[in-house]
Amino acid sequence: MAQIFQNQKHTIITILLFTLVIQAQYSHQFSKKLSPKSLGLKKQKLTHLHFYYHDIRTTSPPHVVQVAEAATTNTSKTGFGGVSVLDGPLTVGPELTSKIVGRAQGMTASADLNDFGFLFIINYIFTDSKYNGSTLSVLGRNQVLFPVREMPIVGGSGVFRFARGYVLTNTRFFNVSSGDGAFEYNVYVLHY
Repeated sequence: MAQIFQNQKHTIITILLFTLVIQAQYSHQFSKKLSPKSLGLKKQKLTHLHFYYHDIRTTSPPHVVQVAEAATTNTSKTGFGGVSVLDGPLTVGPELTSKIVGRAQGMTASADLNDFGFLFIINYIFTDSKYNGSTLSVLGRNQVLFPVREMPIVGGSGVFRFARGYVLTNTRFFNVSSGDGAFEYNVYVLHY
């Protein structure tokens, strides 16, 4: 009986030591390679979205608010240094009264001394159909005087996890005196 216990004791100690060695190897691991299938990802898709963003400054509360400016922003020909935050509707059509499919939230900064070039940091938050709760993140340069501007999609969530792609935007309507505008977006996004 003592011999059986001694053999089992040796086996138990060996198993415990082996377990500790394995745990030590993996508990301090910074990264490891995964297959997309291990995260439930299937075939990658290309989706085209088409909507309008409404940049309205004359409502109460406004959809766009300037939150910072440099000492020279008001004398700069491009408004250089002005920073604004935004939270405006995304709609199916160019009219503000058309069906809302989400919101654009983020910030813009006048980042060019010589031309009207803005740094855009925007999240599109979708609220309609199968995209409800999903987001796309855009980070790029928007040269607002160009007829069509292209900006990169740098990520997403929900339906758009692992998103990458680009957006094309053009000014559909802009009122110089009020600053109100409507902008058309064509979004091309690769996602799983």
